[in-house]
Amino acid sequence: FFCVLFLALCATLAEEVKLKYKPATKPVRLFTEEELKRYDGSQEDQPIYLAIKGVVFDVTTGKEFYGKDAPYNALVGKDSTRAVAKMSLDPADLTSDTSGLTEEQLESLDSIFEDTYKTKYPIVGYTASRILNEDGSPNEDFKPEDQPYFQIKDEF
Repeated sequence: FFCVLFLALCATLAEEVKLKYKPATKPVRLFTEEELKRYDGSQEDQPIYLAIKGVVFDVTTGKEFYGKDAPYNALVGKDSTRAVAKMSLDPADLTSDTSGLTEEQLESLDSIFEDTYKTKYPIVGYTASRILNEDGSPNEDFKPEDQPYFQIKDEF
């Protein structure tokens, strides 16, 4: 009974969340680092994906910014959370690691994440590191119900 109630609640919340975010064109999925590298803009027939805070966005519509030889191409095909927070294209910043960032950089990251990426680009998935710990065990802090377009049946 509780499972049915939980699923009904999730479905209701998901409907409310859908109004705030750019619609996904297909079910979201889980990406490993290796899989994400395939969507780096180097293949003309492939979509271009960029991850921030473990959320994978389809930025193909911004091909002039993120495509091959474009100014922000270094950000795609990986989780570039640190680079976005620091507004940097330095290879050392092209990582999901946020340790050592200033409060101002973290606020900038949240602002760009919410006001630019979530409103402009569809969410196509999540990075494995957002859902799993380094040892492969589940990340207890990850709450599927808090993730836009995340439905357990789509993922596993």
